[in-house]
Amino acid sequence: MNVTSVLSSKKTVSRWVIVGGIVVLGLLLILSASLLKGRLGLWRLANVGRAILDSRSVSGYSRGEFTNVIFLHHSTGGLLIEQGGVRDKFSAAGFSFWDHGYDWEKLRGPDGVRKKYSYSIPNDNTDPDGLAGTFAQPAYGLPWNAFSGLLQHEVIAFKSCFPVSNISSDQQLSGYKSYYLSMRNVMDRHPDKLFVVVTQPPLNPVETDAQAATRARAFANWLKSDEYLSGHSNVVTFDLFGYLAEDNPALPDYNMLRAAFREGTDSHPNQIANQKIGPLFADFIISAAKSYSASAIPKR
Repeated sequence: MNVTSVLSSKKTVSRWVIVGGIVVLGLLLILSASLLKGRLGLWRLANVGRAILDSRSVSGYSRGEFTNVIFLHHSTGGLLIEQGGVRDKFSAAGFSFWDHGYDWEKLRGPDGVRKKYSYSIPNDNTDPDGLAGTFAQPAYGLPWNAFSGLLQHEVIAFKSCFPVSNISSDQQLSGYKSYYLSMRNVMDRHPDKLFVVVTQPPLNPVETDAQAATRARAFANWLKSDEYLSGHSNVVTFDLFGYLAEDNPALPDYNMLRAAFREGTDSHPNQIANQKIGPLFADFIISAAKSYSASAIPKR
């Protein structure tokens, strides 16, 4: 080995030592901050460390064609995926579909197998305030936080669960809109990503009333309206609420979970609903991704 090769090897080793040192320092800082704030520091440290080590593999699914998709959800989204054949639908179209439920469930890859880490969603909160908090995090090149983890993917779909449909006042509805406007401001700064807003599911009639259900419909309608979407080409909305909610004003469960889609008092849509809507959900994202990929929007 000549002198030039030796020096080159030493430079490579030094570079990796520096990178490793930065990662270790960053993890220690996260641990310290978490412990000071009373959080599960060691648990979060392990998640962040594993996410960083796996980052190259995750981002490697991105080919500049908007086929690397992640869906952030809770239980309703998980049932939609499992019972609606969502992952198979994406796979058949040549897409890599990831999903992230509760933090304890971990990130799930295109093969359906759970990773050994989650993206550590702040407080495991996917309500409008929680989503806004996630989107307000700094964007890093490595998944140091939840938002940076999501940004490893090219298409980012996300939803709140059905408790959000219990909108008790116009003031609360206005607050929800404000959270989504703040998130849209963040999305505008990432034209190399396609964001899919998924409206929240409606509630079972036993868990709501006509006034709250009317506001829930108004919120879903606003999220898919030109008022929210116009001029923001990298933001689209899949109206899950609209597919699940009764749309006949003459019926007592108007704007609530349809009778055919519910079991007893449970607000989780049943298998019939998921089998019907799952393919529609996948097709919507696939179509939106292809359209956006073919657009003139600058890509990475």
